[in-house]
Amino acid sequence: MDVYLPVANLAVNGLVIVLLGAVTGILSGIFGVGGGFLTTPLMIFYGIPPTVAAASTATTITGASVSGLFAYSRRNGVDYQMGAVLVAGGIVGTLIGTGLFNLLQSIGQIDTVINVLYVVMLGSIGSVMGRESLQSLRAKGGAPKRAAKRRHHPLVSSLPMRWRFYRSGLYISPFAPLILGVAIGILTTLMGVGGGFILVPAMLYILGMSASVVVGTSLFQILFTTMAATMMHSLTTHAVDIVLAGLLLLGSVTGAQVGAKIAVTAKPEILRLLLAAIVLVLALAMAFQLGVRPREIYSVMPL
Repeated sequence: MDVYLPVANLAVNGLVIVLLGAVTGILSGIFGVGGGFLTTPLMIFYGIPPTVAAASTATTITGASVSGLFAYSRRNGVDYQMGAVLVAGGIVGTLIGTGLFNLLQSIGQIDTVINVLYVVMLGSIGSVMGRESLQSLRAKGGAPKRAAKRRHHPLVSSLPMRWRFYRSGLYISPFAPLILGVAIGILTTLMGVGGGFILVPAMLYILGMSASVVVGTSLFQILFTTMAATMMHSLTTHAVDIVLAGLLLLGSVTGAQVGAKIAVTAKPEILRLLLAAIVLVLALAMAFQLGVRPREIYSVMPL
């Protein structure tokens, strides 16, 4: 079933795109990650231009975040005050990211930069996740370690001005979550990722937030930041392909339900190790692709 993607300017098999979304949805349901950092590389391998893949993935993350946010909101698991500061930073980050995107696009380096960023990001995430999974498997039979008391990073304490974030149990400077939001906004715009795989650990180990509100607050920030990134891409870069986004969303929503059922029966340590292996394979494949001479050295198209 061939489907024409108007922005990507190519015809693709619609079922393959839905299956790509389903694979990402299954992984999201199993491992509890947003899936954006897997969707974009998979589409690039399939032949979708990196710019269109990154911009369109941000759109699907917006839709996928809504249901999760409602669920956490009903359980009082969202710090809206912290979320508002993160969103403000995220919107600033999307403006900066859009400027960088346009600049790199104008000099013809945006595809290369997106690929390099994914190699670095996937390699780092896969290495950390794999090491932690192996440590968990080795320590399985030993006595469980006592959890350390969670505190914010010393650098956060040095920032001026302090606000009370009652739901998170924090008394810190708002500049810390603001800067974090800016960084996530830039990543979202350039790479089409929600940023939850970076935001959640940062909220836990840098800001020192309560674990009960971390995921819900992360979804709140991701929802509005990806909305802003999608709007900026639509208005400036014109790289959002709504047909592609719709097919991906259809597959990911279905796949997430399947993944959630698998996660109930499987061992979490083995699943994390499997995800780490998948991420590292993707990183190596993208690194190899960067060094291989393309079949077409250049292309000619009307301006």
